[in-house]
Amino acid sequence: MSNISYKDIVHNLPMGVYFTDKQRRINYWNKTAEEITGYTAGEVIGSRCHDNILIHIDENGNNLCRGFCPLAESIMDGLARQSDVFMHHRDGHRVAVRVCTFPLKNDQDEIIGGVEVFSDISEMTAMQIKTRDLERMAFFDTLTRLPNRNHILAELESMITEYQRYRIPFGVLFLDIDHFKIFNDTYGHEAGDQLLKTVAATLRSSSRPFDVFGRWGGEELIGIIRNVNSESLIAIGNRYRLLIEKSNVIVKDQTAGVTVSIGATMIRPEDSTEKIVNRADSLMYLSKKNGRNRLSSDQ
Repeated sequence: MSNISYKDIVHNLPMGVYFTDKQRRINYWNKTAEEITGYTAGEVIGSRCHDNILIHIDENGNNLCRGFCPLAESIMDGLARQSDVFMHHRDGHRVAVRVCTFPLKNDQDEIIGGVEVFSDISEMTAMQIKTRDLERMAFFDTLTRLPNRNHILAELESMITEYQRYRIPFGVLFLDIDHFKIFNDTYGHEAGDQLLKTVAATLRSSSRPFDVFGRWGGEELIGIIRNVNSESLIAIGNRYRLLIEKSNVIVKDQTAGVTVSIGATMIRPEDSTEKIVNRADSLMYLSKKNGRNRLSSDQ
């Protein structure tokens, strides 16, 4: 069996390790710490982490070495801590690291310093951001800044399951912008996009916090309205209709108005996502048939 010391093991661990005294003066710096930070042991031993070397900051840019320092706290109260921070690299850039801090004790169980173990999570952080962005893209319509069809379908399925279990009612509003094709043909697609943004912004700014509006496709939008009966669904739907009617968009120095036709329906015991959406869609077309800028309900 080879004669390997604890020091050899610590020196070659696949994460950065450094020891400090109670004043946080560094007295040990392992090989991986050199690789992650770019600083050699000779450059940091005898210095403190806040001596323009590591300078840990949080995601908001706060300097932890001169404020809330996990290592200082561990040395003070004897407790281990973990946090994700950004460490200064010798080349000047920041490295995302996961930090674990521990008190360092002598044989009499007295705290004589601290230990910090850290690992590079830059790739993990980048992947998490990428994953979050991809998830956002999968459920988000970039033009209207509303949830997209995928999100609305998922939300409807969840609401229907909740209704089947607990009989918590909800309603659906199906909105379609009136004369949208004519508007597009007259003013162009860029103006049409602006019209869609205006309607979406009105819905976003005036909707209740527990309701969900999303873009179903083209100029069609859907609202999932919680905690309502048929009367309040109609009242809420007409409120949105009137707010949109009072909105406008500036096109080629002209003010263009906008209206929507709405279909409103409540959840039924036999409903699937397809059934409730199709019913609301049919009611919306009834509003179109009867003159537009109105709400039609099956109640």
